[in-house]
Amino acid sequence: MENPAINDHQIHPLISQRWSPRAFGKLVEKDKLAQLFEAARWSSSCFNDQPWAFIVTTKDDTVNYQKLLDCLVPANVIWAQVAPVLGLVIAQKNFKHNGKPNAWAEYDAGQATATLVLQATALNLVAHQMGGFDAAKAIATFNIPETAKPVAAIAIGYAGETSNLPTELQERETAPRNRHPLSSFVFTGEWGSSAPFV
Repeated sequence: MENPAINDHQIHPLISQRWSPRAFGKLVEKDKLAQLFEAARWSSSCFNDQPWAFIVTTKDDTVNYQKLLDCLVPANVIWAQVAPVLGLVIAQKNFKHNGKPNAWAEYDAGQATATLVLQATALNLVAHQMGGFDAAKAIATFNIPETAKPVAAIAIGYAGETSNLPTELQERETAPRNRHPLSSFVFTGEWGSSAPFV
């Protein structure tokens, strides 16, 4: 299934085709998984510090898959338990070159994940990022050091059939996508003053 964005202005097809379904299908080939993280590797970052890390597991690794699934909130487990790939996005809190706090680590980890997601779209895969996970449990489960912070969970795979979802999620899956208008967040001169080109 596809659910392209209805755009007010022309954007690249990868961006309009990217969406976050909850229905997943077949397993993801290992070479495609490697391509996703290669894309993340080439994301931009402050001082080129690359402060991201990912803990990733596939459905055929039943022990680690279950450990990661157990870190998700119940509402996400309902649909994520069929995703072929689950992961955690992690920001490393300190710069590698001087050990000082990196105030942009989470921003950069988000950029790397966005790059990964666009690469997934290019490979006909889908990804659903989640804030609904237990960070403390993830830290304990995967021995994440104090110098790193889990910032999101992610499910990756081929899109599946919406009919395989619980009834209450099927309507959300097929609902039209929407976004706030540009005028509500693109400003000039001062906060709240919409830029003239939007």
